[in-house]
Amino acid sequence: MSVQSVVECWPNRIFYQPRPTIRTVRVQIESTIPASPAELWDWSTSVRGVHAEMRPILKLAFPKGMTHIPRDGSGLGRPLGNCTFLLLGFLPIDLSRLTFVEVEPGRRFVEQSPLLSMKNWRHERTLTPDGEGTRVVDSLEFTPRFAAGIVSWFITRFFRHRHAMLLKHYG
Repeated sequence: MSVQSVVECWPNRIFYQPRPTIRTVRVQIESTIPASPAELWDWSTSVRGVHAEMRPILKLAFPKGMTHIPRDGSGLGRPLGNCTFLLLGFLPIDLSRLTFVEVEPGRRFVEQSPLLSMKNWRHERTLTPDGEGTRVVDSLEFTPRFAAGIVSWFITRFFRHRHAMLLKHYG
């Protein structure tokens, strides 16, 4: 069911114009990385690791002085500060109030941050031992405020890139 808006064009005439339906998108990207869960936990929770995964597509400007997300679960549910997403490292394209809502040290985190571009955003990363490596799973659920098809395509490609960078670093 789509929402419609009323547009008045002439006196006594009303036309209905469909408004695009806002939809929630779910994406899951999985990889097996030849590293231990402990190594990947340190990487995944460090600013250095996040920057390396995102490079060169995006840079996330973290709050000043931040080197790691709270790995012990402290500060859950409270914004850690504002983060600016910089396309190609210099063009601001989004703003986030970085918020973690769940942390299982060494295994999993859930980031659920308000973003300007999203009605909602949830990113869960899990690390599971898998043979001689670690299974890394990024599960995303988000509702773009605009251009859902393009945003979904970009987010999917971007997280595939992040996994490729992980494999390049540890492979």
